[in-house]
Amino acid sequence: MFGSRPIAASAASKIRIGVLKFGTVSWELHTLKEHKFDAANGIDLEVIFFAGEDATNVAILAGAIDMIVTDWLWVSRQRSEGGDVTLAPYSTAVGAIMVKEASPIRTIADLKGRKIGVAGGALDKSWLLIQALARRDHGLDLPATSDVVFGAPPLISEKAIQGELDAVLNFWHFCARLEANGFRRLIGADDAQKALGASGPVSALGYVFHDKWANENPNAVRGFLKASAQAKDLLARSDEEWLRLAPIVRAEGKELAKLRDRYREGIPRRPIAEEAADAGRLYRVLAGIGGEKLVGSAPEMAPGTFWQEPPK
Repeated sequence: MFGSRPIAASAASKIRIGVLKFGTVSWELHTLKEHKFDAANGIDLEVIFFAGEDATNVAILAGAIDMIVTDWLWVSRQRSEGGDVTLAPYSTAVGAIMVKEASPIRTIADLKGRKIGVAGGALDKSWLLIQALARRDHGLDLPATSDVVFGAPPLISEKAIQGELDAVLNFWHFCARLEANGFRRLIGADDAQKALGASGPVSALGYVFHDKWANENPNAVRGFLKASAQAKDLLARSDEEWLRLAPIVRAEGKELAKLRDRYREGIPRRPIAEEAADAGRLYRVLAGIGGEKLVGSAPEMAPGTFWQEPPK
């Protein structure tokens, strides 16, 4: 699965990756380091924690780190503006509109006039896709017909639990925690993606690095992606590994099981070319609703946004 050609015994390639301290990526990287998948694949991975996504973006553009995790919209915009960052899929897990089990809300149309909490801001991809679907299928302009409030993910979830919001759109792991605590999914951003033209799951996030760095360090990139795949494989098949991770995930019981299951569903399994083609279709939908604030002046996703390993 991970190739049969051994990596030559030589000094390990150093890779500095910047991630959020409490982000879900840290679960995978902790597994990778714990089981020494980096050393087994000829790399020495240094995980550097940052307080916010903007800080990781600045750090990679400044050359202070080699890799971050972010979305393909940001990558495409950088490339459209002359940059050379590119993305290897990390996870297709996305958020969903969540309502309480007993809520009378059953369809997107039922959100009209409701108070909706949204994490991630007005230009969040999932929020834009769900808006686009509501417009197309129900003639419904959600921002105009509903009371939409934006906030940090933990606050949005807390307000939902307290009953102060009728529905919430949150990041996937917050949704999983809500699912374990009396909430149900009304519609996922993945459902919206498929309804709007995607043929299968599209990675919301990816491991992002510079083309130039990848070209200069091909063994490092290949080694890292193999190590990542091995960590994902272990997390996909071992419930015991999730019990080990429980203190880092900060969950137990039903909540840990739901986070485990949703993480597993989000492991990318399609050829990169298929994901890239679908992302291009979704880009056009997002550009239509998010405009220049979201994508700048580029009407199409930039070529090279999704990294393709060059032939050996």
